[in-house]
Amino acid sequence: MSATDHTGAATSREGGPSNQRADAQRNRGAILVATPIALRKNPDASIADIAAEAGVGRMTLYGHFKTRAELIEAAVVESLKRGDDVLSEVPLDDDPAEALGRLVESSWTLVDQARGLLAAAQKELPAARIRELHETVEARMRNLLERGQREGRFRDDLPVSWLLTTTHVVINAAADEITAGRLDPSDAAHFINAVLQPAFAPPAD
Repeated sequence: MSATDHTGAATSREGGPSNQRADAQRNRGAILVATPIALRKNPDASIADIAAEAGVGRMTLYGHFKTRAELIEAAVVESLKRGDDVLSEVPLDDDPAEALGRLVESSWTLVDQARGLLAAAQKELPAARIRELHETVEARMRNLLERGQREGRFRDDLPVSWLLTTTHVVINAAADEITAGRLDPSDAAHFINAVLQPAFAPPAD
């Protein structure tokens, strides 16, 4: 049912609740976008800092996320979802070693953007939960490594699980080195590939 406002325009009596839901969705989206930004500036950013970055009040933020850990987990999920959309555009059907280089470069860019969020997640969430959240994104790298092994482009004397672990360690080490001021972010992808490519290459006969 509709009514007519003072301008003569029809308005829905459901408009109030609908607008409130839309506002709530916008606020939640703004909070999730603001969280990695605030945490990149300061991995120890408080709820108040994150709310300010999002342009909402603390109580509004708490209306969506009861604890900092709950917020961090939701922000990680959202970041991984956006990251998966980006990585899905990376071509991986050609030479596995070349595809690995592209995937590492794109993956590193995403890690660099969210490294403050990752640092916060490591403090707030169990390691097993962080790994579980990364499983979907990790599947892309796993499939590439498996194909590279089948085609003889990656060493097959080590399990793919170990190659994945090595990839995580090197990428996270790059993030730590940047935080410590010992590595320029623009050099990170090159350094990561310089370690992983020879490490994954088949041993010489």
